Amino acid sequence: MDVPAQAGTNADAAPRRIVVMGVSGSGKTSVAEALARRLGLAFLEGDRLHPRENIDKMSKGIPLSDTDRWPWLDRIGEHLHAATAEGQGIVVSCSALKRAYRDRLRSAAGGRLTFLFLDGSRDLLLARMQARSGHFMPASLLDSQFAALEDPTGEPDVVAVGIDATLGSIVEDSLVRLAALWKTQPAS
Repeated sequence: MDVPAQAGTNADAAPRRIVVMGVSGSGKTSVAEALARRLGLAFLEGDRLHPRENIDKMSKGIPLSDTDRWPWLDRIGEHLHAATAEGQGIVVSCSALKRAYRDRLRSAAGGRLTFLFLDGSRDLLLARMQARSGHFMPASLLDSQFAALEDPTGEPDVVAVGIDATLGSIVEDSLVRLAALWKTQPAS
């Protein structure tokens, strides 16, 4: 699929703001980076905004609580709001596991926010987490991620994409599904 550099924008509307979400190991960073490149938008790695305390907890195999996550989500929300205020599009990687987290990000963005949900089986995600190196999130926390996940399917401006495929295929599928959503729901 050949997507023009400004496909993330609409001449009559604000540029797109996209949160690539899902549990750990779903490929959020890889997919978000690739989408940002294809759409000609900025990319923000949400994990880089975690306070040191959160990273330390996760590194030790301790799941984060809502209290741990709120300041992190607020920092991501600040970046989304800044992009909206500046009329810029952005693609952010963020787990956004619960509806309350997504609603907080929607509110902070100050405009339409699209969520791309990377959906995969526990077995696939566990295999991916066990194969990666250099990430602070241990595979032992995968079950806590699934326990916290509230499936966003059916919420407004959410597109779900299966991840049992190559990165290129996931990105292509994402672009097709996002384009279909945006065709029926112009940006605001």
